[in-house]
Amino acid sequence: MTASPTLFGILNVTADSFSDGGKYLEPDAALAHARALMAQGADVIDLGAASSHPDSADVGAAEEIVRLARIVPQLVQAGIPVSVDSFEPDVQLWALGQGVQYLNDIQGFPHPEIYPALASASARLIIMHGVQGRGRARRQDVPVDQIWDRIFKFFDERLEELAAVGIARERLVLDPGMGFFLGTDPEVSLEVLRHIGRLEARYDLPVLISVSRKSFLRAMTGRDVADIGPATLAAEMFAVLAGAGYIRTHAPGALKDALAVDAALRPKTR
Repeated sequence: MTASPTLFGILNVTADSFSDGGKYLEPDAALAHARALMAQGADVIDLGAASSHPDSADVGAAEEIVRLARIVPQLVQAGIPVSVDSFEPDVQLWALGQGVQYLNDIQGFPHPEIYPALASASARLIIMHGVQGRGRARRQDVPVDQIWDRIFKFFDERLEELAAVGIARERLVLDPGMGFFLGTDPEVSLEVLRHIGRLEARYDLPVLISVSRKSFLRAMTGRDVADIGPATLAAEMFAVLAGAGYIRTHAPGALKDALAVDAALRPKTR
């Protein structure tokens, strides 16, 4: 039987996120949506205060902290597990001081100056690979036959760097990236998703998959963001059945229901 994944409910307190920019920028709206995501079945709220898609604007660490400071302390005080999604070192250090349970970095923690702080903390670290290297996603062509070599090279090097400064391996979660973080061709994301078991087999670490409403699904189906829910759910279920231990999603309720039906239909083990 497939183990239940940890579900990260996506909460963007941004003005220009591709799917919900501006909807949750006000603290009351953000807190209400966080509670709704938890009620739907999210295990963790993944909170981002700056968009990372190719057309997003630069926000800066100071503004990210202002936005997060209106929400994170209240979530932590309420006992809601929080992940802060930011590639800014100052934001990551601030978040650790708030007692968040996860840091989620689309650059995969490339800043050695904060490694001592990361090593002394207890938060789990979601190390994401992205073909852009530093900064937000870019529109970049990557040949399908090169992507796994790039992913393995990135994780080989980054895991060695983090281990060398004493960051415990059991705190790490790997994210190969999806959509523009893998390139403009949808087939590259499909190739990685199709063979996602390679990551856990190589590194013996849990894997997070974030396909929710992504560009490659929209390109494949011709659907816009408002109608991409079914394609998202299909990709998420595939990832779970392929062994992903974490799913980052806008719609935890739909995935929770699909997992319940899948579990009910599987033969009972004695």
